[in-house]
Amino acid sequence: MWIYLLKRLLSVIPVLIGLSLIVFLILALIPGNPAQALLGAWATPENVARINQELGLDKPLYQQYFIWIGNLLHGDFGRSYVLHRPVIDEVLDRLGATLILGGTALLISSVLGLLAGVISAVRQFGWADRTITLLVLLGISLPSFWIGLLMIMVFAVQLQWFPASGMYAIWGGGGLLDLLHHLAMPAITLALVATGVIARLTRTAMLEVLRQDYIRTARAKGLSERKVIWRHAFRAALVAVIPVIGIQAGFVMGGAVYIETVFQWPGLGAMLVKAVATRDLLLVQGGVLVAAAAYVLINLCADILQSLLDPRLTS
Repeated sequence: MWIYLLKRLLSVIPVLIGLSLIVFLILALIPGNPAQALLGAWATPENVARINQELGLDKPLYQQYFIWIGNLLHGDFGRSYVLHRPVIDEVLDRLGATLILGGTALLISSVLGLLAGVISAVRQFGWADRTITLLVLLGISLPSFWIGLLMIMVFAVQLQWFPASGMYAIWGGGGLLDLLHHLAMPAITLALVATGVIARLTRTAMLEVLRQDYIRTARAKGLSERKVIWRHAFRAALVAVIPVIGIQAGFVMGGAVYIETVFQWPGLGAMLVKAVATRDLLLVQGGVLVAAAAYVLINLCADILQSLLDPRLTS
């Protein structure tokens, strides 16, 4: 097991290097001059040349990359020219809000998706299976941002059950209940698609396990149906579903960009939208790299959990 964990940890290093290269190249090759976008009306040739020199944009692309990587290894993500503060400080301030939103959405989608998938498989072709299948298809098909706007209109504007935006109340909130009150709608909206995917794959995995001989043997021995389903079938199906949950974490992180914009949630997604609009290059690079690294680490945790449930994977 320890050898397997060491191999998985070492495999993360080239993945992070590849991510840094992709993030750097995509943003570096975007048409337009970042210095001109940053300066706006003050984009005189002298000011543009000065900003290009300060950002290192006057150097060859490969030198820019190695300078950027060298700074990252020393914990220096650069300084945002728009916000006038270190990039790492802004990213870390926003990261907590995104982790709260994404983690809650992933928890909701995992619990509801697993539960719906098990019920759908156990009640195959019954009314529960048909109802869950219909709800899953609706959740996967409808755009999340449209559902978010619809929820704001119904639950925030008309019924006034939940606030329409923000993370805390502007008139002096800040407690846990206030956070949960603001978190409910964006987290549920963000969790819808992942819930549908997890539910469908859980149903497929459960149906496959329920056809196995050892499940028939367990029933023949007189075990209750609850023990057969949850102690034997569900655990075996969970081994196949855990990697899917890890993958859905990436979609949740990506979906946070527009969900945070819709609900004005002060996380990485909203920060990246503003940074892209202002061509704040270093802030975009830092934010995207941190979000991608978080996704890689989540998938690493999913692989480790899968190996703990099924030790055969480490052999």
